[in-house]
Amino acid sequence: MNRPEPLTDRYRPLKSSISETPVLVIDTEADPLEILDAARQRIRAASDLLETLYCLCFKQADASDIPNIVNALYLLTQDGNELLDIARQRLPKLTG
Repeated sequence: MNRPEPLTDRYRPLKSSISETPVLVIDTEADPLEILDAARQRIRAASDLLETLYCLCFKQADASDIPNIVNALYLLTQDGNELLDIARQRLPKLTG
């Protein structure tokens, strides 16, 4: 399992950004529950999009739509996973 990077900077740029200067960042000091909510929102949107695509008939679909759909799914899942990694690091460790 990949270990998340330690939290060294308050504002962590999203890996999905293609710019050299980060414009979208995660506030690593935000409330972990709010970070989890943001992750859930993105992962739920990706899941809903996949469910919609599963139910659609692709006979009318245009081939140029595929890269757009893949890009949207990538952004949503990549950002959601990064948010989950940070929330996981922020939540208190439970001892058994």
